[in-house]
Amino acid sequence: MTTASMRRRLLPLGALLGAGALALTACGPADGGSSAGGDDKTFTYLGQTENTTIVKTLETLGGDQCAAEEKAAPLTTDSIAGTQWDQKLQLLAGQGALSDMSMAAGTPSLMQQFIDAGQVQDLSKALDDLGVADKILPAAESTIKALYGGDTLYALPTELNIEGFWYNKQLLADNGIEAPTTWGDLVDAAATLDAAGVQPFAAAGKDGWPVTRLVGDYIVRDLGPDALKKVADGDAKLTDPEYVAAADAVAELGKAGYFGDAVGSVDYNAAMNQFLTGGAAFFYMGSWALANFNDAEQNQIGVDNVGFAQFPDVEGGAGSIDQVPANVGIPVMLSTNGYTDTTADWLKCIAENYGDTVLADSGVVSGFALENPPADLPETTQTVQDVIANAPSSVLWFEALFTSKGTTVSQTNGGGLGNGTLTGAEFMDLVQSANDQG
Repeated sequence: MTTASMRRRLLPLGALLGAGALALTACGPADGGSSAGGDDKTFTYLGQTENTTIVKTLETLGGDQCAAEEKAAPLTTDSIAGTQWDQKLQLLAGQGALSDMSMAAGTPSLMQQFIDAGQVQDLSKALDDLGVADKILPAAESTIKALYGGDTLYALPTELNIEGFWYNKQLLADNGIEAPTTWGDLVDAAATLDAAGVQPFAAAGKDGWPVTRLVGDYIVRDLGPDALKKVADGDAKLTDPEYVAAADAVAELGKAGYFGDAVGSVDYNAAMNQFLTGGAAFFYMGSWALANFNDAEQNQIGVDNVGFAQFPDVEGGAGSIDQVPANVGIPVMLSTNGYTDTTADWLKCIAENYGDTVLADSGVVSGFALENPPADLPETTQTVQDVIANAPSSVLWFEALFTSKGTTVSQTNGGGLGNGTLTGAEFMDLVQSANDQG
């Protein structure tokens, strides 16, 4: 794969999903979209106008590996703006007119409504019946099931982003530091770097979520992978002492100045640039940043100098370092109304071929198993692929199961943790109160 193909990724979907950018912000007309499902003569797909990767990949498959499926049921596509997405899906669902395949709802709670109403296909059974259940990687399956709160797969992972600490290999080597495997290692590394005049962490404190991600990861490493679900279910609160401890741990990094003096004014692009020009040793970010890392114009430290470390263990914690923080960008769902024999044929072909095609053509790492991975993958991309392939399960990001207000309050105040002006207790009280208000 060439650098040019890696640069085609224009949108860090995982970042936007985690930051709540897929929430509905406008209402639009109800025209356009998709025809009702159940028509064996076509295979209908509805997506967001802003995302062209999925539809282009489907079109490529229709002209190649899925040519027989295309001939039997030609792919027909349509799109609407992302700002109208959830409202449009609700309207189509109410009319029994969801497309055969479409991007899933932007909010997990709406997706759950579709599932409860029996409008979304049980893909665990469908893939098993087709003999291709093994084409979904365990980490991707775990992420989707956690999002929708069940033991059944209801969407396909057209993208799979993992998160962790990217690091400057040379800066660590120059200071006698190895990639951290425990939180204590990470804190010690930060202290060593700071003493040597090297900023330990680049972080977009202005956006907030790159800092709050650390809180969520610490929680699941310390209390176990179901700790944030317990909060969503009302069985625990973020203000409980064991949860506050996670925010306190991140706040301590902020008070020590390890994120820099002005982290509250640093946005996503500035933090990325800081890391890629050698201004910081560690950068917590998702694998959607591969496009930046593999771009020689942006990456002044060199792609071979970028390493990856999974979020470290918390000493004595109930979680495990191999439970990788992940998200699936915008997964796609299949409607029960449109699930026919020809749709099943398309599903089988997609499961078998999507992963290889989207990686080769668009540089996107998906949650599908690869049959013939490209031989010339950049080292960073290969690292991500290896982590995904070997991860037994995944964990969600901090705000994944929060209310919209809780998400906004969390991310608005993430910078306060990063610059040490908020204590862990103050931060958790703000977020818990916002979640309680709905």
